Amino acid sequence: MIYTVTLNPSIDYIVEVEHIELGSLNRMARDLKFPGGKGINVSRVLNQLGADNTAIGFLGGFTGRFIDETLRKEGIVTDFVRIEDDTRINIKLKHGDETEINGLGPNIRHEEADELVHKLSRLQPGDIAVLSGSVPPSLGSGFYELLIQACKKSGAEFVIDTTGDALMKALAQQPLVVKPNHHELAELFGVPMDSHDKLVMYGRKLLEKGAQHAMISMAGEGALLITADQVYHASVPAGTVRNSVGAGDSMIAGFVGTLSLGHSPLEAFRTGVASGSATAFSDDLAVREMIAKLREQVTITSL
Repeated sequence: MIYTVTLNPSIDYIVEVEHIELGSLNRMARDLKFPGGKGINVSRVLNQLGADNTAIGFLGGFTGRFIDETLRKEGIVTDFVRIEDDTRINIKLKHGDETEINGLGPNIRHEEADELVHKLSRLQPGDIAVLSGSVPPSLGSGFYELLIQACKKSGAEFVIDTTGDALMKALAQQPLVVKPNHHELAELFGVPMDSHDKLVMYGRKLLEKGAQHAMISMAGEGALLITADQVYHASVPAGTVRNSVGAGDSMIAGFVGTLSLGHSPLEAFRTGVASGSATAFSDDLAVREMIAKLREQVTITSL
């Protein structure tokens, strides 16, 4: 079973306007509401791939109820910790370029945090926990380390999709896969990534520090998969980018879901790239039919 962990979920409220004037009344051309949060995005795409998963994390208030009800309607199993504070709302304002206004997130009490750690401590060998997204300020910067320790003690694998110091500290615990983009990799090591050779060099350092697999996304230039003995490059399918939210989460879902279904890391990589592209070309997250179509357009070469 795959468990996706979203510490700071949201309702993503997408607002499209044809014209906008600050300080005046503006009317929407269209609005959409989706359950948001990186782990939740992973769950929704895993569901499209037919990979069994359970979405966990923290939910509270009327916003939390909306997220839980929406996920259950999609057929996703949920087991969130219920909290006193309301889950946040993130605003995505689309007027030409997209402007994002993200909420800080709720206050998480100690007993609520402990309940989530306890859930992960009950995982079984063969399970995979996907830890992704921001941490509410009330939990502190070290909370991911507690979750990783709980996973390791239970014998489960874990995936970490975060950046900076939290990612660097997690590498020693041997995550199943990490997925920085080329900008995040540059920030992580403090080195400009101005060539593919540098991307490969520093991608290998992620494995030297403990990661089992590393995927590096490079926007229109495709993606790299680095394993213990090989480096692969995947092209990206042709299409019009319509959505900047969730493509990286979809890539993680495609990789982890395909791997959990018994396929090779190379096939998991192909599905990951197709899933990320399918989300980028859609208003919402990737759906099964588009993922399958785009998989055929992904060309993988060994470097």
